[in-house]
Amino acid sequence: MSEEQQIVIRPMCEEDLDRVAQIEKENFSTPWSRKSFSDFLKREGVYFLVAESTEAGETEICGYIGAYGIPDEGDITNVSVQKEYRRAGIGRLLVDELIRRTLAAGITRIFLEVRESNAPAIHLYENAGFVRTGLRKNYYTSPVEDAIIMLHEI
Repeated sequence: MSEEQQIVIRPMCEEDLDRVAQIEKENFSTPWSRKSFSDFLKREGVYFLVAESTEAGETEICGYIGAYGIPDEGDITNVSVQKEYRRAGIGRLLVDELIRRTLAAGITRIFLEVRESNAPAIHLYENAGFVRTGLRKNYYTSPVEDAIIMLHEI
């Protein structure tokens, strides 16, 4: 991320979905569809955010995070940062802002699943205060892989 580049985290809106679906497709073997994101945005108790990069007057969505919650508990559904923007702290900005917003809504426990082989994501979550709480065998497909269950609790 250059010094002129600014990142803003804001709520996801319908106009963002083409770009979000594109990033999702580029980064996941079994991506959510645009319709899946759209359907989720219409639900109560959802927290979907985008990271918007602005540089030299140009703005683009470079990442997103999504979660849903019920009183006191939430579950992160999606986190992704466009490849060119990785390792610039954007994932951490998204996670931290999601935690802040869900905590403000009364959610004190947030769960997520992450591929066992996804060391960068596991590192990100651990640095954000998540701890490993379990394993879901064969949770992922394409390829089949176990998921580590992680929890952030206030």
